[in-house]
Amino acid sequence: MSIRRNLLVALLSALLLVGLAASAATYFAARKEANELFDYQLRQMALSLRDQTLQNRDVLFPDFDYDFIIQVWDSAGTRLYFSDQNISLPQSGLGFGSVSVGGEDWRIFTMSDGINAIQVAQPMSLRRDRAATIALRILVPIVASIPLFALLIWMLVGRGLRPLGEIARAIGAREPSSLEPLADGGLPREVQPMVGQLNGLLARLAEAIETQKRFTADAAHELRSPLTALQLQLQLVERARTVEDRTEAIGHLKDGIRRASRLVEQLLTMARLGPEAVQAPGVVALDRLGASVLAEFEPLAAAKGIELRLGHIEPVQVDGAEAALRTLARNLVDNAIRYTPAGGRVTLDIYAEDKSALLAVTDTGPGIPPQERRRVFDRFYRLPGSGTQGSGLGLAIVRQVANAHGATIELGEGDADRGLRVTVRFAKT
Repeated sequence: MSIRRNLLVALLSALLLVGLAASAATYFAARKEANELFDYQLRQMALSLRDQTLQNRDVLFPDFDYDFIIQVWDSAGTRLYFSDQNISLPQSGLGFGSVSVGGEDWRIFTMSDGINAIQVAQPMSLRRDRAATIALRILVPIVASIPLFALLIWMLVGRGLRPLGEIARAIGAREPSSLEPLADGGLPREVQPMVGQLNGLLARLAEAIETQKRFTADAAHELRSPLTALQLQLQLVERARTVEDRTEAIGHLKDGIRRASRLVEQLLTMARLGPEAVQAPGVVALDRLGASVLAEFEPLAAAKGIELRLGHIEPVQVDGAEAALRTLARNLVDNAIRYTPAGGRVTLDIYAEDKSALLAVTDTGPGIPPQERRRVFDRFYRLPGSGTQGSGLGLAIVRQVANAHGATIELGEGDADRGLRVTVRFAKT
């Protein structure tokens, strides 16, 4: 596909068709005008002869080739005069008419002076030839201008598409790492939206690359500590002399492996999530998804002595990627269980409010001070003095999924001003 070629083909074809139509219309109009002019000449010739005295042809008309012949008839139908003795045309009625004599068509005009009938005739072949000659002379400038218009169209199309070529050259001349916006000054109005979208894409790409760079640096920093701890714990296992020391060291090593495994799992989740997580969204029943996530965490909650229950549940649907929304719900429930002490309670509510669908997780843990609620969404940030092992990625993952779905997150106090309530507000389908 070539815009230039398509434009040239379309415009030149339109020019050719319009030129042919105009030429044909001009040709036939010119022929019609020429024939009317010849008819006018025949009539004027007859009028000029009406008051003439009939005499010998050589006296009335000098000896040269005429493109018309004249005949005069009396009232009895006797031919009194004829200008060409080699051609005899029949008498016709008054006015214009056509007759065929000897295989040739003639155009005739007949008028009466009250006594005689004057008839002036002209061969149709001669009229056609001369009419065609006049029409063709008129057509020459029109036909000659078509190549000139074609050249102008070719030049104007090339000039009109030049900004696209300049943009392509500007992009091609860039280094792979150059993500600065393209200059949009002086561009045609039709090209500016495309350049604006390209600049928007470059800005999003630069932000995504910068985010990945920060994530890689943070991940490398965060993995260093648990890996170092695992090495130390492994050394403690090797140095253990008694069964009790070895058992204790192996227990610490298992705990370290679990923490490292959870950190790696969350890092992989963060790397996997992003705007592309909802590229192929569907309709997700949020109530059924929440119930299945709660059933998944029931054994963990029971092991810690925490009551895990469904609160106010309504059938609501949202547009989104089910796997990403499941990750959001799992991290909220997991965080609530993690920070809620034994004997506490974690409640999941899913309901509709106005045009929104809400997913809320409420716990009876220590909560989050208002001054810290903005920072807890940062990657690898841990609440000071929480006393709970974690990687600081749970709420960061929740925010990333929520942003990808156009949802908002609100942090508030739980029931009776205890604990924490995390509410995610989606647009209801």
